[in-house]
Amino acid sequence: MRKKLITVALTGTMILGTTLISSPAIHAVGNGPNYGGNESVQTSIYTSHAEMGKFLKEQEMKQDNMELEVIGQSVKGRDLYLVKYITNPDNPTILYLTQQHGNEALNTEGALTFIKEMGTGKMKELADGVNILIVPRLNPDGAAGDVNFSLDDYVADGDHHLTRYNANGVDLNRDHINREQPETKALHENVLDKYDIDYMIDLHHQGAHSEQNGELVSGSILHPTTENVDTDVLQKSKQLGAVVYDAIEPKGWGHLGKYAGGSAETISRNGLAVEYGISTLLFEVRGMADHSYESYVLGQKGNGYLIKQAVTTMESTAKAIANGSINEKDVSFWDTLEVQNTRPTE
Repeated sequence: MRKKLITVALTGTMILGTTLISSPAIHAVGNGPNYGGNESVQTSIYTSHAEMGKFLKEQEMKQDNMELEVIGQSVKGRDLYLVKYITNPDNPTILYLTQQHGNEALNTEGALTFIKEMGTGKMKELADGVNILIVPRLNPDGAAGDVNFSLDDYVADGDHHLTRYNANGVDLNRDHINREQPETKALHENVLDKYDIDYMIDLHHQGAHSEQNGELVSGSILHPTTENVDTDVLQKSKQLGAVVYDAIEPKGWGHLGKYAGGSAETISRNGLAVEYGISTLLFEVRGMADHSYESYVLGQKGNGYLIKQAVTTMESTAKAIANGSINEKDVSFWDTLEVQNTRPTE
């Protein structure tokens, strides 16, 4: 039985849909995996679905440019939300998709912070040059641990567990062809088929021990790798990645590798690029909130800079699309960006 520490050190704390982020420590990515089997990882710190719904409705009331839509329900009947900033249908459109996997929570916290920022003077001008769509949590049942299978072997503490799969035990990011689950059906029928989307960033989490050039990464990125992707779609996907890379890599806390992804079109990075002509980027953020494998779980000391990384990703890409600078991005870095590997654990 694991010995759990009562005290939890947090860099970022999520309260009622509002993310409080202290300044990330310089070179935070080098601080180690931060979870060794003794720390307490509290799932109760993450924004619940009820809290998120309340937060989004409050923001819609406050923000003139924001529209909130319910695009469907999960297996267990939870609302699936779409946040929209559409002022000119002729503008290019980007979709930010988070938490297809329920135990990948920090990008959702980043998305909520980004949504709050969109109501400030700092970000309002973006609406003149880009349409923004945000699905802040596609898998609310997995995020709540409200599933039809046992989670007894999961690591975290708190009032519930978080799991990769939806309530039926299905990986939603392998359901983009068959669309057998209500969550993926809602995404395709009420977002992808309905809106003319040019770009998408699919934000995920990966294991906590990935490294590149001997240094633990803060995340990894990858463009579509199926041979069926259109050349122009691939080029714009690479430019989207260049924006993210140039925004994150210079940070003292940022270090990115190339994700070792496959070519299957059942996953959104490949499938949506082919079917809809959307330029897609996968961003795999370091560490997970909960899992049955301890080496995948990141201690909560890293939450702050990883949430900041998600916010920076959304800010930088929205701005680059709005001002057109994305079209001038040099993609040659992809030729030398090394594929990350997994650091051996004791």
